[in-house]
Amino acid sequence: MENIGYLLGDRSRLLRRAFDERVRALGVTGPQARLLFYLTRNEGENQGFYAEELDVEPITLCRMVDRLEESGMIERRRSPADRRAWQLFLTESSRNKIPEMRECIDQLLEEMLAGISPDERDEFARILTAIGVNLGARRDNKVSIDG
Repeated sequence: MENIGYLLGDRSRLLRRAFDERVRALGVTGPQARLLFYLTRNEGENQGFYAEELDVEPITLCRMVDRLEESGMIERRRSPADRRAWQLFLTESSRNKIPEMRECIDQLLEEMLAGISPDERDEFARILTAIGVNLGARRDNKVSIDG
């Protein structure tokens, strides 16, 4: 049973490496691509929000946003509620690039799941969801105890 944690972590590392290689060929780093994908679902939040959601330090996210802004992929706008805060938005350039990135990732996932039946894929997704719920409940419980 102790191998499950190692297998999950190691396969996650391999997937992250393959993801990074694929999106780098499209002109963005893996973390930048994660931010762009996240913005497609949750646009207009402040930088601190995205740093927390992506589990990176605020300064790391700031540098990432600087590079994406320089390349015309992200737009920063002052928050109307707090002039010190910046909200992040996709640009037309990034909106045009996201379908290509998504296609690239879909191909990667198909390669990753080759030889696994649709029923096995569904079961795998169910198991990963349960793991996420269990780990999220553990984190929420720790926050309430520490908080």
